[in-house]
Amino acid sequence: MQYISATEAKQKLAAMLDTVQAGPVMIRRQNRDAAVVISPKEYEHLRKLNIEGFQGFCDRISQKAEQKGLTEDKLKELLLDD
Repeated sequence: MQYISATEAKQKLAAMLDTVQAGPVMIRRQNRDAAVVISPKEYEHLRKLNIEGFQGFCDRISQKAEQKGLTEDKLKELLLDD
């Protein structure tokens, strides 16, 4: 990962946008990590991974609930009790 200062990012925005096509760029401000700039392709890849991971989590929880006897009707009943 390449690191640049916030000042440099501001002054060389076009060059930084070209750089992120090859990999993420960490922008540092006052010696602290402030932001990461990534390409749209990398963003979509990460977004897809998050969606797939969340769906897998939901599927696992659903299977465990079914194994313990939770039905859709019981779930509706529990949610209506509030």
